[in-house]
Amino acid sequence: MSRAHPYTAPDGAAPGSSGGPAPGSSLTAARRARELALTVGGPAVDVLVVGLGATGAGAALDAAARGLTVAAIDAHDLASGTSRWSSKLIHGGLRYLASAQLDVAHESAVERGVLMERTAPHLVGAQPFVLPLTPLVSRGQAALAWAGLRAGDGLRLAARTARATLPAPRRLSAVETRHLAPSLRGAGLRGGLLSWDGRLTDDARLVTAVARTAAARGARILTRVRALELTAAGARVRDELTGEEGEIRARAVINASGVWAGGLVDGIRIRPSRGTHLVLRADRLGPLPAGLHIPVPGETNRFVLVLPQGDGRVYVGLTDEPVDGEIPDVPEAPETDIGFLLDVLGSALDVPVQRDDVVGAFAGLRPLLDVDPGDGSGAAPRTADISRRHAVLTSPDGVITVVGGKLTTYRRMAEDAVDAAVVTHRLAAGPSPTASLPLVGAASPRALSALQAPRRLIRRYGTEAPAVHALGVRDPRLREPVLEGHPVTRAELAWAVRHEGALDEGDLLDRRTRIGLVPADRSAALPAARETVGEALGSR
Repeated sequence: MSRAHPYTAPDGAAPGSSGGPAPGSSLTAARRARELALTVGGPAVDVLVVGLGATGAGAALDAAARGLTVAAIDAHDLASGTSRWSSKLIHGGLRYLASAQLDVAHESAVERGVLMERTAPHLVGAQPFVLPLTPLVSRGQAALAWAGLRAGDGLRLAARTARATLPAPRRLSAVETRHLAPSLRGAGLRGGLLSWDGRLTDDARLVTAVARTAAARGARILTRVRALELTAAGARVRDELTGEEGEIRARAVINASGVWAGGLVDGIRIRPSRGTHLVLRADRLGPLPAGLHIPVPGETNRFVLVLPQGDGRVYVGLTDEPVDGEIPDVPEAPETDIGFLLDVLGSALDVPVQRDDVVGAFAGLRPLLDVDPGDGSGAAPRTADISRRHAVLTSPDGVITVVGGKLTTYRRMAEDAVDAAVVTHRLAAGPSPTASLPLVGAASPRALSALQAPRRLIRRYGTEAPAVHALGVRDPRLREPVLEGHPVTRAELAWAVRHEGALDEGDLLDRRTRIGLVPADRSAALPAARETVGEALGSR
């Protein structure tokens, strides 16, 4: 890089260490049982966080890093809700410039830089994108898009993110465009626009790293614990593994349950928006050195993203549709969304992708704060038009709820929620240190490149990659892939149970790895996952 990387090792960990997990960061079934017994019916903690998606895990880390005692609960697993259904991108806020949300755009760019250069450089890297200038993109639209990309680079500069971290946008010839995206239709292609943004190895892995970093700071991370009722003094909860109920007492309660927040606190109105992605086999589209921004025909500032994953899969997304009625634990991707995404793909690709080529699909619900349009009509705005600005709300009895926002700004959302809890409940705590607190596995790019482990593992585990790799060295059986044609090994499943809080097969296949995004792959990998859980936790 062009300047010194501002990495500082977390307490007890050394960059590039291959000696195992950072002290105190391992989440296990035994630790969960022990800490649950201490928490339910025990002395009050300073902060109880409800919800262990990105924002909730971030709030647990923020509070613990300030020296507060913390318990964080979730009815399911880490990242079991919206935080595992994202586009796996850390956006710099470009789309918010177009709608004049300058503060949201700047905040996004700042938080992107924090993740890429300080807290999670092992999980977040630079992703190139090509916007193809097809016959459906007018010269006026192309000029507007280019101006937007230049403005996005200005956001990078304002956020003080190094040029070496995110290169400058530039124009491409038609030949260069086809080189980066050979699957594009050549007829009428005038060239392309190359830009860069942040890209996560995996959103659920980010949440796992945040939760484990919180645990290393003393937070009690308690999955499979459902909040039945919240008050400013704590919560009535149920252990979903045993059915036992009890009370957790707390001096402050933060409701970070996302689209389910309104079910726990009165007066919170959420307007969920569904974002759908398709999963394709990578060989269906051929080599993709860069992702694609494919303009949606007839719209000036909306794109479909084509995102190569490096694991034999490509994601295509996403939609922005309002959702009414009861909120499911696992949203389904409707055929209308799938058809829309395929149609946009077909507008730019040389060989159209058919419905049968879609091997999986997933949908997430954005927890947008319901707002009055302010025009006297009483009509709700399109979810695509609702601000992604987050809000921290305090109920009359003192429960703090954080809603809105997006994955990129999870850390700032968590900081604001804890700030509100500290002020409202007069907790003895200083300002948040999380903007400079590396997550488990983080190290400078130079330290990461020196690790003795496969590059794929380093992108997923950072400084813990050598320890994960060592499991397969010691036990050749763990070196085997979980299923043919997919890079995940049995060692990664074992690591997830021993250190990352995985309690069952779903945790392994659907969140610690993303095998489960393709139903056929999930079925093929299920025996290996069951065997791993059985060996680690005892046969069920």
